[in-house]
Amino acid sequence: MINLEKLYSQKTAFGFFAQQLTYPEKSTYHPKLLEESIQVDDPAYPFIKQYWENVQSYSLEQLQELYVQTFDFHKKATLYMTFFKFEDAKERGQMLAKLKVMYEMFGLKMPSGELSDYLPLISEFLYAAEWLGDDRAEDSFNILMAVLEDGTYHLLQGLEEIDSVYYPLVKGFRETLKSCLQEEVMSNEHD
Repeated sequence: MINLEKLYSQKTAFGFFAQQLTYPEKSTYHPKLLEESIQVDDPAYPFIKQYWENVQSYSLEQLQELYVQTFDFHKKATLYMTFFKFEDAKERGQMLAKLKVMYEMFGLKMPSGELSDYLPLISEFLYAAEWLGDDRAEDSFNILMAVLEDGTYHLLQGLEEIDSVYYPLVKGFRETLKSCLQEEVMSNEHD
């Protein structure tokens, strides 16, 4: 079960993840971005710091090429979180529809042409949405967390296989999610 207050306290971190998981631009790597987004005592910090140090050794053009090579050409490194479980099955369409309804329920208008299981979009939703005090939040966010837990697990495995610079970033994302779970759920099937 998700601790909605703890998840809410991580909104800035999810904004950071949203920016880092989209196609790189110059502002993606602004020097102040890391220190303004992730606290040193955050459980994800060591992984995010490693990622941040790794990307600093590349030019913007190299990072853009690396992004495309990683997320567009490796099936096991897709940013679409339900693809690993459902690929193109009918159940995936149903889950995409559930996620879209959830986003709209909490005030996010879906960008046209984007699928609702896209990790940067989910991260942006977690950054921007207002769910505290909403009775619908617990059930809705438990579904979202299940999608993220499964999808990021498989993404992390794919990134490890190709020794990707994005591996510590996704590991940090998972650590952030894990820190938002209630204690009794900490022993899950993937960790």
